[in-house]
Amino acid sequence: MDKLKERWGLKTTWDVVAVLIVFAINGSFSAWVAKPVTNFLGLSPETLHPWIYYPLRILLIFPIYQTTLPIVGWLFGQFKFFWEFEKKFLSRLGLGFLFKK
Repeated sequence: MDKLKERWGLKTTWDVVAVLIVFAINGSFSAWVAKPVTNFLGLSPETLHPWIYYPLRILLIFPIYQTTLPIVGWLFGQFKFFWEFEKKFLSRLGLGFLFKK
């Protein structure tokens, strides 16, 4: 836990536990939300070949995950950590222009 506290710049063990819980909850939540969205769009393994459907679903999960991560982090009192995490992550993907002032 001490290594994670140091690496992530967190102060308490609870902060580390909260961050790990947020990552777990948000991963499951974004995958759960993607199912009704794909259904709404008329996408399913029955209508598309699985080699097409599952990559599309993963591509759909990505923006849902990125959008909901700071929200779920806020619920656990870790908004600042996850907002900085999002900015750093998206900047590495070449989307840093979204956060320029």
